[in-house]
Amino acid sequence: MTEAVSLKPDLGRFGVWLGSRSISPELAARIEALGYGAVWIGGSPDAELAWVEPALAQTTSLQLATGIVNIWSAPAKDVAESYERIESAYPGRFLLGVGVGHPEHTQEYVNPQNALAALVDYLDDLDDARVPNSRRVLAALGPKVLRLAAERSAGAHPYLTTPEHTARARELVGNSVFLAPEHKVVLTTSDKEGAAKARAIGRRYADFYLDLSNYVNNWRRLGFTENDVRKPGSDKLIDAVVAYGTPDAIARRLNEHLEAGADHVAIQVLDAHEDELIPALSELAGPLLG
Repeated sequence: MTEAVSLKPDLGRFGVWLGSRSISPELAARIEALGYGAVWIGGSPDAELAWVEPALAQTTSLQLATGIVNIWSAPAKDVAESYERIESAYPGRFLLGVGVGHPEHTQEYVNPQNALAALVDYLDDLDDARVPNSRRVLAALGPKVLRLAAERSAGAHPYLTTPEHTARARELVGNSVFLAPEHKVVLTTSDKEGAAKARAIGRRYADFYLDLSNYVNNWRRLGFTENDVRKPGSDKLIDAVVAYGTPDAIARRLNEHLEAGADHVAIQVLDAHEDELIPALSELAGPLLG
């Protein structure tokens, strides 16, 4: 078994999570200029990762991470070749996030045990290709995959979780493991109208995940009830997974992850197209990065 890694990646306290499968060099440069340490690219990016080098070339310190490459659609050999190419050109500026996806949307994902075995095999293939533990993380929610993340990678990238989950994950994996949860945000007013708007936006994004057993089971482990996790999701659930209000209110909520043991928080701004994303991230940068 590969030894656990004690050297954590340094992505700064806060980064940006995009569901875009890639990022333009121009957007990467604008996000770096605001002071964010990393951009996480979701949507199951393709194995060749051809967008990484142009974005890194346009920036000086920003790190890029995948959140995540899906093991069923991106062969380990191809991903490893991409990693080697990127690392050779831009040492230490790319973090490979991998994961098993969702059983409801992946034919090969027959059951959790099969998926876990497939993930172990994938990590073995990355080992054979000399992709180091210190530059890869796993999408992890439950105890088994969190432990695997601690043993076979730098750490975990939990998605759609809460600071309470971060605290439990930290207790489970120990202090040497990197934890980088994602958290969704909606900038709005702090009154009832603002809360109603944010919850409506949050429910649109949560709707997909309320059909996915791995997320629903994780929320149940955190104490949410059947009523909470039944569509469209209770106010309690939406409030837990979507931070909303003023920049200061959102910053207070996101900092709860750091207080609970996170090393880094990936922020997903909801309902913000590219022309709206930078203004939103700029508003948040003051209380988050100041």
